[in-house]
Amino acid sequence: MSQIDNLPPLREVINAHGLRAKKELGQNFLLDLNLTARIARVGGSLEGVRVIEVGPGPGGLTRALLAEGAREVIAIERDARALPALAEVSDAYPGRLTVIGGDAMEMDYRLLADGPTRIVANLPYNIGTQLLTGWLTMEPWPPFFESLTLMFQREVAERIVARPGDNHYGRLGVLAGWRTDARIAFNVGKQAFVPPPSVTSAVVHIVPKPVEEGLPVRLVEQVTRAAFGQRRKMVRQSLKSLGVPVEALLAAADLKGDERAETLPIEAFLAMARALPGLRAEG
Repeated sequence: MSQIDNLPPLREVINAHGLRAKKELGQNFLLDLNLTARIARVGGSLEGVRVIEVGPGPGGLTRALLAEGAREVIAIERDARALPALAEVSDAYPGRLTVIGGDAMEMDYRLLADGPTRIVANLPYNIGTQLLTGWLTMEPWPPFFESLTLMFQREVAERIVARPGDNHYGRLGVLAGWRTDARIAFNVGKQAFVPPPSVTSAVVHIVPKPVEEGLPVRLVEQVTRAAFGQRRKMVRQSLKSLGVPVEALLAAADLKGDERAETLPIEAFLAMARALPGLRAEG
């Protein structure tokens, strides 16, 4: 018996259903139900909350979310081999687990929300950053979810929480820092997974925060794409790709032009994004 419910230990579930992790699906299964329960608790009480989970696999985190009191879990699983194991979890928690067989990259997650909704997932490593970027660029903002609690490779986690001057500061750090409060909750060692990945992982907790209205996220992304497009270059050079008078753009953010994108505060990128439509109209 496992420590959180009456279902079999995860290793038995994996063996019984032949769930060998597939590299092409970005799978690394968590076997420790105490660890999955710890992940489930990162965002606080789940009472009354609908949780969306991506890539549940054999259901270790799914079970933890349900055992910790989630009102309902909506699990999106592309791997048909995992569906029988998830059906056993559904039987153990009647009426509280809905499994959607399909591609997580093609879901409209807003349609899955119902009342208080959070996203909690051990994301497939090959699509994790893409999914996160999609959630962080949603309009309108704040979005439908109360929070994101997500597993990433440690290097990706550091990019999410990076601040100006940090080695990992880049486009993802600007986007996350502008629209959310993000923190690394804890690291997860390689040995926690089957098969063990080549690097350490980390759980990141992300909470949306209000931002000014009228500043489209696409403009901020255009500025950061240009600014970080030539790493370690002065922004006067890298911003030329935007096709507007660079000196006017720099003036909007009170920049000299010899700075590097890796050192700029988030507000500088926002100031340039605000100025971009007017400068294009003048051109």
